[in-house]
Amino acid sequence: MAVIHIVLFKFQPTVPQSHKSTFIHELETLKNLPSVLNKQLFVGGPSITDPIERSKGYEFALVSFHRDREALREYQASAEHHRVTSEYFWPYKEDVTRFDFEVGEAGREMGDLLVKGLLGGGERGE
Repeated sequence: MAVIHIVLFKFQPTVPQSHKSTFIHELETLKNLPSVLNKQLFVGGPSITDPIERSKGYEFALVSFHRDREALREYQASAEHHRVTSEYFWPYKEDVTRFDFEVGEAGREMGDLLVKGLLGGGERGE
């Protein structure tokens, strides 16, 4: 079964926006790891949740798709993942929340449609 990996990031209040922007850029490079299914890794933020209080102060989110649990373990154990998180997040972290879950074939197909739509490969309504 495919695995969807979700992480919410909250920085300490003193962290400058320039550092956060660099972190986001570095996170986005992780889509090139072979353990990320079809380069399906998305980073977004800041939150547009309304009312904003429901975001609980989390500023950024990462959603990635992986072939299975082993691929998720490979992703998290990779040198590149370790470099990005240890250099750009852990020393500046206020909080982090992670949630991983398995989806069947329908979930994988939904991920493919999401990518196709986000990259402009499909028409509206497909």
